[in-house]
Amino acid sequence: MQVRCINSLADISAADWNRLTDDSNPFLKHEFLAALEQHHCLEENGWQPSHIVVSEQGRLRGAMPLYLKWNSFGEFVFDWTWAEAYQRAGGIYYPKLVAAIPFTPVTGPRLFVGQANEGQTQITGALIDGALNLARQLDVSSLHCLFTTTEDTDQLEQNGLMRRVGYQYHWSNRPYRDFQEFLDSLTSKKRKQIKRERRTVREAGIRIDILTGDQINDQHWDTFYGFYCSTFYRKWSQPRLTLDFFKSMGSKLASNTILLLARQQSRYVAGALCLRGKDTLFGRYWGCSEPFTNLHFEMCYYQAIEYCIANKLKRFEAGAQGEHKLSRGFAPARTWSAHWIRDASLHRAVEDFLLREQQIVDRYIGSLNHHAPFKQVSA
Repeated sequence: MQVRCINSLADISAADWNRLTDDSNPFLKHEFLAALEQHHCLEENGWQPSHIVVSEQGRLRGAMPLYLKWNSFGEFVFDWTWAEAYQRAGGIYYPKLVAAIPFTPVTGPRLFVGQANEGQTQITGALIDGALNLARQLDVSSLHCLFTTTEDTDQLEQNGLMRRVGYQYHWSNRPYRDFQEFLDSLTSKKRKQIKRERRTVREAGIRIDILTGDQINDQHWDTFYGFYCSTFYRKWSQPRLTLDFFKSMGSKLASNTILLLARQQSRYVAGALCLRGKDTLFGRYWGCSEPFTNLHFEMCYYQAIEYCIANKLKRFEAGAQGEHKLSRGFAPARTWSAHWIRDASLHRAVEDFLLREQQIVDRYIGSLNHHAPFKQVSA
């Protein structure tokens, strides 16, 4: 069994890589990750591909999407205070190694071994050992595996990494027959709020075009990209993804790509992008030409919920953070990550912090659940 590091997914065929993943999550696919590399989204933003792969007799048996990181941007599991503590103690925190999907806070496997792969435990162990050995070889400060599945988190913890809990807000399809049945499940106050928000968009003369697959052309991508960039410019930041990336992803993952464009008469005024997995819709990016009351909620939440109901998807993940999602039918869901820190004293300090942090997160999720917008069902 051979364990090695590769610096480009061009070294691995899409068929071999995708054979180790599944259809639940389009962000794991070779087409998505390779497009990030090929279209100048990564190294320009501090992500250097350093993937771990395991082969046996010339056949790819395991893989881990891994990056040498020169900052902590685009991760959504925040370690800024750890970096400050490391540097105050005289160490150099960057670079570090990160196993993640760049700019994508979506839970999924980080230890790719396939669905029916014999010797999964051995291959999983080889991937973890390979990442830790690379961390020591490069003399980096730490290794971070972000938005890991429960199974991967357990494996990583058993191999010496520290477990960290976080949370997002996800919408679940119960399933509903239509959007009205979803509304009927909410309290009167929340139901009226959503109806009012949707009505203001209609009264502004805005209509939403939902485009999928081959319906999306280059002009649509050009229009959306302007909206995407505007979101970053308003925050005095720079867009991370390029127009060529979006066009490549839209072409190679056409069946997964859903583009929403809002128009006022004949003029597009906003756009939102979702990707569809096997049973989940993932909301990713949004932007607008000017502020319209409640348009963000309509495009990024309500249209997506309607799509999930119509297409019998089980869940909608609208991205990181956002307590305001709770009143719109979303519920808190735990997320996981796993961490290894080279310096033993900081490792112990972080381990103690994570234990206390988990208690705080658990209490907070409990309090959020008490404020769920759904009607109380009598026993």
